Amino acid sequence: MTVLVTERMTLSPVAVTDFDDLCGLFRDPDFTRHIFGRGLDAEEVWFRTLRDIGHWQALGHGNWAARLKAGGELVGTFGVLDYRRELVPPFDAPELGWGVAPRFQGQGLAGEALGAALAWVDDELNASRTVCMISSDNTASMKLAERVGYRPYAEGAYKGSTVQLLERRAT
Repeated sequence: MTVLVTERMTLSPVAVTDFDDLCGLFRDPDFTRHIFGRGLDAEEVWFRTLRDIGHWQALGHGNWAARLKAGGELVGTFGVLDYRRELVPPFDAPELGWGVAPRFQGQGLAGEALGAALAWVDDELNASRTVCMISSDNTASMKLAERVGYRPYAEGAYKGSTVQLLERRAT
């Protein structure tokens, strides 16, 4: 499994050892408001952790836990995903997903980690494009997506919500 290293972080495939820190992250309603609209309980986080581990085992890519090199704090998660979402219109390319703990937002860490993930996708997956979906009111993620090369291509419907669908062509 692939470990990515940036100037300030190490991104390692999500593992059982990340569970406690992931619980803290996903319980935070400020972190989850644009993703789920609420914090998650430990059972839900456990299922997500197992899903992420299995994603790596089945597909050779998935979510990374991004941690600061200095101190090892969990910054967030970044991933190359195939969740087979019931999305209209459906995704037809690898999905990039990310989330950064509120205390680390605004420090350039998300762009640093996402840049490393996209470089890996461009080098290893041979995908002509990647896609992502972002809640229309998540302006920070929309700005980050634009900075790393994503452009809107459609409006989508996912689990009763309208989301923006963006794409990025491989470099």
